[in-house]
Amino acid sequence: MNFPKFQDLVEKRTGFRTMENPMGTGEYFSDSCGDMYTYYVKVGPGDVIEDISYFTTGCGFGTATCSLLVDLALGKTLDQAYAIDDAQIEAELDGYPEKKKDYPSRSIAALRAAIDDFRAKRASGKITDDMLARAHAEAAATRAATTAGNGTTSQDEAQAPKVDAGDGKVLIKLH
Repeated sequence: MNFPKFQDLVEKRTGFRTMENPMGTGEYFSDSCGDMYTYYVKVGPGDVIEDISYFTTGCGFGTATCSLLVDLALGKTLDQAYAIDDAQIEAELDGYPEKKKDYPSRSIAALRAAIDDFRAKRASGKITDDMLARAHAEAAATRAATTAGNGTTSQDEAQAPKVDAGDGKVLIKLH
């Protein structure tokens, strides 16, 4: 197992957030340990995943696994994301401890449920072509606003070191 990568995934928690107005939502609940995995997706034209996020009550392995799956699925078509398997996730982390080998399948089940939810809404007409185009435009605007060199974002400001005006000390917030 690649422990430094695992630790980085747990600290950064890529994609860890609830999503406003998702087009598809899927959950998986583990009876064995009580972990809950929820995925949110927004899809654009061509069935491309424009935005994806997750929420979990799980431990570090759950968080790392969900973050890996977010990285693997973003920008993929629904079919490509649905085809992601345990072996791909395991390979990204150079393996899992034996007692944690079921984490990829848990996370994949939740993502597939979100994709199934989107597909059902699309088939019923609840999601229109116009909604897909808006999701694509919103995602493009977000990517442009957060690309390095495009100025300071509110996220940049929140993560930047703070200088105390009183004594000039630098305060660094660790997460």
